[in-house]
Amino acid sequence: MPIDESLPFLPVNIAVLTVSDTRDLASDRSGQTLAERIEASGHRLAAREIVRDEPDAIEAVLRRWIADPQIDVGITTGGTGITGRDVTPEAFGRVLEKEITGFGELFRMLSYAKIGTSTIQSRAIGGVAGGTYLFALPGSTGAVKDGWDDILRFQLDSRHKPCNLVELMPRLLEHLRAA
Repeated sequence: MPIDESLPFLPVNIAVLTVSDTRDLASDRSGQTLAERIEASGHRLAAREIVRDEPDAIEAVLRRWIADPQIDVGITTGGTGITGRDVTPEAFGRVLEKEITGFGELFRMLSYAKIGTSTIQSRAIGGVAGGTYLFALPGSTGAVKDGWDDILRFQLDSRHKPCNLVELMPRLLEHLRAA
């Protein structure tokens, strides 16, 4: 993944939400791993929260982040599986204006190389709402590392070529200005 070192790095504000019925800040390894990677990459950790696997609770946090001009990106970890309590993609479906289908596809492709066909159990998803990027990763630390290290770290780096999500940020709300 080519990074053009001659360009300035533009840090973005990223919020992290862990979706879990059993975790708290002390036991949230995936959320901590993600927060550490975000900061090590030069971005700002804008918020870090934990909510239960309840679609209304997840949606409320996502909507708060979308409304907050200090948050550019929201990343969740957990709740993307297929069991009855895994409801993160459903909560995302309530708020997304546009889905970034390639995110989930690429995540599962990369994951396949590591966990084989078990990757079909992941419903990782990405999209945009209110000018805020939103991404849902599975709850394992391995999945968080894969999602950040292999996809988001590059797409959220303003120096990544041939293109990146940061350079599109000023245009995410252009449909509202045109109206």
